[in-house]
Amino acid sequence: MSDVLPLAGFVIGITAARRADELGALLVRKGASVRYGPAIRIVPLTDDRELHAATTALLASPVDAVVATTGIGFRGWLEAAEGWGLGDTLLDRLSSATLLARGPKVTGALRAAGLSESYSPASESNAELLQHLLSSGVDGLRIAVQLHGEPLPYFVDTLRAAGAEVIEIPVYRWVGPVDPGPVDRLLDGVLDGSIHALPFTSAPAAASLIALARRTGRLPGLVTALSGPVVAACVGPITAGPLAALGVPTVQPHRARIGALARTVAETLVARSPRLRAGGRSIELRGQAAIVDGEWREVAPAPMALLRALAASPGRVVSRRELISALPGGGEEHAVETAIGRLRTSLGGGKVVQTVVKRGYRLAVDV
Repeated sequence: MSDVLPLAGFVIGITAARRADELGALLVRKGASVRYGPAIRIVPLTDDRELHAATTALLASPVDAVVATTGIGFRGWLEAAEGWGLGDTLLDRLSSATLLARGPKVTGALRAAGLSESYSPASESNAELLQHLLSSGVDGLRIAVQLHGEPLPYFVDTLRAAGAEVIEIPVYRWVGPVDPGPVDRLLDGVLDGSIHALPFTSAPAAASLIALARRTGRLPGLVTALSGPVVAACVGPITAGPLAALGVPTVQPHRARIGALARTVAETLVARSPRLRAGGRSIELRGQAAIVDGEWREVAPAPMALLRALAASPGRVVSRRELISALPGGGEEHAVETAIGRLRTSLGGGKVVQTVVKRGYRLAVDV
């Protein structure tokens, strides 16, 4: 089994706008099939009135702390201010504030502008930045938070609840995708079970998918799928916020990094893969495939649906009626018999699945 990649057999949906290709490549390298359905797109605000208004508000009076979240966003902000003739004024105001940088890229952008950060979290996460601010005390402070395509409601609302005045600096904004078709199909895949995991790299992507599901009457199905068979993975707790609000459980890496997120998805899917011995064979279910005695076996959707139903209670007799309900789109007894025949062929023999006359089928689980 050592030559079978950890994510072989699994299909993973990607809703990200930024770094989608990077995340997809990491998952494909682990053997996954990837479907892309961007839930958002990011629009620069170089000439936007909102950014100008936020910058003007910041300059109206001294600011105690500035949270810089991304290097490209911070540089874009300085460039826009320069274009408005406010570049030197903004740099003066920033130089007198306590500067907090989320990670090394934004730290580099600060230093390139002649500024110096006072704190940068080892985890490169907004969550650790927020905790640092709260532990330092923010009551009565005026704090600017530079956004980058992602509203940070949890971050901002938590600071305000702790007594801070917060100025949001929207260097970029996110809007819905130009073509909603791919994300719509991605949502269908989650609901029909053909997608096995959804990694999220931003809260807006999660919020946008939820909004689409709500508009189209598919939200209950989405919540059910992400609370059970489909792995919902988030790069960090702020990204997980929209899902947590619906009670959806998520898995998160220890470090808020794309590579760590891909590893977490792989580890979770492998850990959840049913393993059993039946008919003298070792079987592991993998998305839309099975590994039988270390050998890769492709299994069609209908036979795989029945295998999962049988594996849910290994050794128990599963009635034909139960198996009919497990078939994609339902069917009748003949459809079950046909799918069982195909399943036996896919698994390499007829001894794994036993027919129990007048009752149904069971896996011949080894004692």
